[in-house]
Amino acid sequence: MGTNDPMDQMLTMTGLTGVFSITVEILSILLVWMLMREVKWETFFRFPQSPKARMLQLLLAVALGHLFAQFILQYWNYTTMLKSFIE
Repeated sequence: MGTNDPMDQMLTMTGLTGVFSITVEILSILLVWMLMREVKWETFFRFPQSPKARMLQLLLAVALGHLFAQFILQYWNYTTMLKSFIE
């Protein structure tokens, strides 16, 4: 289990990066969904509780959450690159 094989280490880091990215994406979408609950949807929709309005709200939450997650992940990537630049 404790091998120092570079290929194993690379695969482990790739897997951890994937788990981290998925977690950030899901948490970002959930955060945006919670924030969107504060919006007065009656001003945009005649029937804000209808399935079509809910689907649009869900799609907006996914789109905005994805954009926010990409910002976070890119920022994380840039700080990681700067760390290797300083060393």
